[in-house]
Amino acid sequence: MVRAEGIRDHTRPNYADGTQINQSQADELTLTLIQSGKQNLQTWLRLAATIDNTGRYLSAKDCSSEAQLIRVGQRVRAFPPDSKSSIYQARVTQVDAHKSCVTINARLSASPQEQSRHYVMEIVVQRGRYFSIPKEAIIEEEGKQIVYVQRHPGHYLPQQIHTGIKGELYTEVIHGLSQGDQVVSFGSFFIDAEHKLKSAGQTGANHAHHHH
Repeated sequence: MVRAEGIRDHTRPNYADGTQINQSQADELTLTLIQSGKQNLQTWLRLAATIDNTGRYLSAKDCSSEAQLIRVGQRVRAFPPDSKSSIYQARVTQVDAHKSCVTINARLSASPQEQSRHYVMEIVVQRGRYFSIPKEAIIEEEGKQIVYVQRHPGHYLPQQIHTGIKGELYTEVIHGLSQGDQVVSFGSFFIDAEHKLKSAGQTGANHAHHHH
């Protein structure tokens, strides 16, 4: 019976390389599919900042290549390094360039409760709309980036992609997916593990066959 099913599977090339997940497994995993398409990409630039004596202004310095993305008016989230539960809102009020670095000032919307002089400042940079998928859908493996695409209900195929801008929640896809592809976001690691088990089983079976 098992051998008959195996032969039948091999007569269907569309299904041979993929992984089957039944509905009960999908429910248990809270398997989530997302349709690939254009999304607003945000990058969060994280900087070490200090607060001034008034308790209303943060200042930071950025010498990275992303410093050029910082603009007056951008939203800021700030919190003391040892107290991530207290997050304060701010806006960038001043950006000054010095050679390859910029200094940034941001005004807090309210004075912090903590006495800390040091803060983590996260500047929210809007990058625009790009063809992209959620970060959690992408599996990094040996220098490659893999996602699982549903080609038929309950049937998932690995697909290598090439990415561009990496946002906080979404990553731009330059090559490997088409508009509207159904991509596994939450649950992709389980499907990847199932796929590897199946592949290993098939390799073992092939070796055993050749041995005889």
